Amino acid sequence: MLIQKIARKNILEILKQQTENNWLINYNNFTLLQLTQELALELTNFKSNNQITPTVLLIEPDNLKFIAGFLATIIAEVPVFLGNPHWQSAELLQVQNLLQPDIIWGNKQNIQKIPHKLSRTDLKDRHIIGIPTGGSSGKIRFAIHTTATLSASVMGFAEYFETTAINSCCTLPLYHVSGLMQLWRSLFSQGKLIVVPYSNLKADIKPNITPQDYFLSLVPTQLQFLLNTNPHWLSQFKTILLGGAPSWRSLLNKARQFKIAVATTYGMTETASGITYVKPQDFLQGNYSSGKMLPHAKVEIINKHHKTLGVDTVGTVKIEATSLYYGYYPEYFPTQKPLITDDLGFIDREGFLHIVGRNSQKIITGGENVYPQEVEAAILATKLVRDVCVIGLEDLKWGQIVTALFIPLHQKIEVTTIQQQLQQQLSKYKQPKYWLQVKSLPRDPKGKINYSQLKIIAQELITKQK
Repeated sequence: MLIQKIARKNILEILKQQTENNWLINYNNFTLLQLTQELALELTNFKSNNQITPTVLLIEPDNLKFIAGFLATIIAEVPVFLGNPHWQSAELLQVQNLLQPDIIWGNKQNIQKIPHKLSRTDLKDRHIIGIPTGGSSGKIRFAIHTTATLSASVMGFAEYFETTAINSCCTLPLYHVSGLMQLWRSLFSQGKLIVVPYSNLKADIKPNITPQDYFLSLVPTQLQFLLNTNPHWLSQFKTILLGGAPSWRSLLNKARQFKIAVATTYGMTETASGITYVKPQDFLQGNYSSGKMLPHAKVEIINKHHKTLGVDTVGTVKIEATSLYYGYYPEYFPTQKPLITDDLGFIDREGFLHIVGRNSQKIITGGENVYPQEVEAAILATKLVRDVCVIGLEDLKWGQIVTALFIPLHQKIEVTTIQQQLQQQLSKYKQPKYWLQVKSLPRDPKGKINYSQLKIIAQELITKQK
């Protein structure tokens, strides 16, 4: 298989070959090659002059410079940590204190270098790739990856989708795992890559490509916008990879109406993107799951005693994969450990993974377990709300009270109308006791809810009602 042959080459050889193929669309590929080699030489000289492997913080907003800097660190075999150019002063200072980088490439505004000795780590594998993730704590963390973990993800993806050259249309940030893996898939498999600012798509500026030759990666909010503005364009793509946040059923149903080749996925920064996918043909036939496992990954459902559960039984998702991270910097696992996630789900008899929610978000009311995603799906199915989020609020009598924050489809819709439709869909204990109407829900650009902010909003609304 072509992709396995490429795995045995070094990155500079691959980049030179891809330069001849003009793999990076809308950029001068020879400029990229030259800049990459210059930066790699700069790192090599630094190592030679200082007798130390430097730590690089790459926080570059320019895509060409980002790609060149990233590849240069791999060629020179130095640790690199990817940064978000939109981080503000407090976030930058947090990262600065954590990493103590020797070299900062890119957006240095608001970064004040703290004097320190040249950094040394106890990491056995010096050539690491730190990918940022917010985590449940809200603090910035860096999941430790290597070229091997990223490449394992690519090979699993290629085998699952039965493809060799992977062409990617990327609308997501390259410093995020979902964007970085599109870069790595395209480079590693000798495919093409086009980076398209989402602002262009919102302005109806479409890339000059043949969509049926490309994988397009989107998050739910992007899919929703494009379904409303140009579904015909979406329907031309070979496959649309949909992840980053849970998708609501009404959105998926609308995509099916336009025969959009969606592949819903389950994965995270720690797994180097998706480890399960629903193939478009299954999606179009009504499959709502997160898909089947890729060849490089193994997913099990376990109970609190870490015993594997049978089919159709909800439990905690456990992951083993050759694409798994090696810990959060500066903690480092010498070998990859199974990942016990916070996610709850089950595997059905056909091998499809279904995610029902997060353990930390599970609501226990009167001793009964309620999974917010199930309640949200039922509420959205009424087609009476635009958006909804279900949370549990502390209560002395019940432990927690099921609470729905929602945006009605229009102002004339009464809560009682929604409640009546839910009576036939949900057990009584799953039905929200508090219904709080809001103008918007605090979501990030990928569509993920800010739960701490949401709980503050809920408490304020309840206080006003009293």
